[in-house]
Amino acid sequence: MGANSSRNDRELQSLGTAFAGWDEGRISAPDLTCAWSHLPLRVLGIESSCDETGVAIYDDGSPLGITANLLHSQVDMHREYGGVVPELASRDHIRKTLPLVDDAMRQAGLKPAGLDAVAYTAGPGLVGALLVGASVAKGLALAWGLPSLGVHHMEGHLLAVQLADEPPSYPFVALLVSGGHTQLMACQEPGRYQLLGESLDDAAGEAFDKVAKMLGLPYPGGPAVAALAEKGNKGKKGEDGRFSFPRPMTGKPGLDFSFSGLKTYTLNTLAELGEASQQDKADIAAAFQEAVVDTLRIKCERAMKATGFKTLVIAGGVSANLALRSRLGKLAQEAGFQVYYPPLQLCTDNGAMIAYAGYVRLKMGHKEGLAIAVRPRWPLAELEG
Repeated sequence: MGANSSRNDRELQSLGTAFAGWDEGRISAPDLTCAWSHLPLRVLGIESSCDETGVAIYDDGSPLGITANLLHSQVDMHREYGGVVPELASRDHIRKTLPLVDDAMRQAGLKPAGLDAVAYTAGPGLVGALLVGASVAKGLALAWGLPSLGVHHMEGHLLAVQLADEPPSYPFVALLVSGGHTQLMACQEPGRYQLLGESLDDAAGEAFDKVAKMLGLPYPGGPAVAALAEKGNKGKKGEDGRFSFPRPMTGKPGLDFSFSGLKTYTLNTLAELGEASQQDKADIAAAFQEAVVDTLRIKCERAMKATGFKTLVIAGGVSANLALRSRLGKLAQEAGFQVYYPPLQLCTDNGAMIAYAGYVRLKMGHKEGLAIAVRPRWPLAELEG
């Protein structure tokens, strides 16, 4: 008997009056499906795709929604190497995942019998890190008699916006922008996604990290470049600052991106300066960020016009960038559409987005067996609805 059986048994006990007269033939048998349908669904989510171990619980019967959300970041460990070391990441997930599960269960006040499923990140990501989360999830599902659900990491980011106080309605255009992905998607409903455009080389977040290294900034690079850019010469409204960087692939039609050339342009600008001062670096950081943000703005505007949708969703780690939020907010005002973001703490990798995405998949009737299979590369457009 699994966890659902225990929960159903408790619910049956609360139906005492309904069953009291049934066996005496006075009333018809109660509709058990209806009786159980109002049970809250609770999903444990495990995120381990890269350098953060996230564990959370989503409870659709709680006004909070997310009743536990714990995160262990490996940033300090990887900073010494200037980037993520996959083997070290996997080992750290092994050490941290189960203790975080225990802590999350205590925080939510739950026993295993109170859960309905265990969700985990099945891809894309680092294969070793993914295997840790998948193995833990499958083991818990087997031990607790629960279904397991493999979640697409980027769908988790996309659906995290539904955890905001005022979530958007479908359909919408989504800009998924992170360290590994830059994509524009047309989203009709959960599970129905059409790829509109994507980066043909470096993702925007990856370009931020590489430029940070050029500027001698610490890992993770995105927040460091954004902070340095605040000290740079940004120019007047509608103008570039000291440096003018190109907006890649905006001079031709289409919704694809390319940030590799922008990264090279940054490197060449530094080389031309010779010995760059701190102000030089700040001015370059400002010019680089401005070019990335403006490129994303141009492509988002095109996508909104192409689809005719009135809602834009921005998700992924780079969606926390304040310059990007400001620019897209102004675009939305001028163009007459609405823009939505996940809560700031849910922009980067976290367990809450996996727990919620697992909940959505469970409601759609998705379940899987105990075989462990992860997909380091997994296009979101190939996700089954």
